Amino acid sequence: MSEDREAAPSAVQASQQVRSVIGRLRRRIRAAAGTGDLTLTQASAMGRLLDSDGQGLTTSDLAVAEGMRHQSMATTIAALTAQGLVERRRDPDDGRRMLIVLTPEGRRRAQDGRRARGEWLAAELQAKCTEAERQTVIAAMAVLERLGND
Repeated sequence: MSEDREAAPSAVQASQQVRSVIGRLRRRIRAAAGTGDLTLTQASAMGRLLDSDGQGLTTSDLAVAEGMRHQSMATTIAALTAQGLVERRRDPDDGRRMLIVLTPEGRRRAQDGRRARGEWLAAELQAKCTEAERQTVIAAMAVLERLGND
């Protein structure tokens, strides 16, 4: 947006509401997953590793994906390693690189957490929203998805 053009009042209001709602919803979804001993960053990193289909990711890959510094992600990975949820393996294509992969326990916890979050949210949408409201949520997600893509 150019400096000489202010955001429309509706854009400002939408921005405030989206950030507020997403923040509260993230906390409720996280609580539903029962990941009590994991930080949000740890749980998110495990989810990304789960999505890597066992191939693993480097600490740098995870840091970029999470929008954080390499050193901060290294601390996150160290904590997950200490809990036995991830391990380091040499990259079979480049022996100089180390890949972070989920252990069997880490995979189970990541899958269980994902399942619990999905079930909680689906149940809430079923119980508290009409079919028309759920369709509105689906349409709104397409708009938010567009905002989230670079």
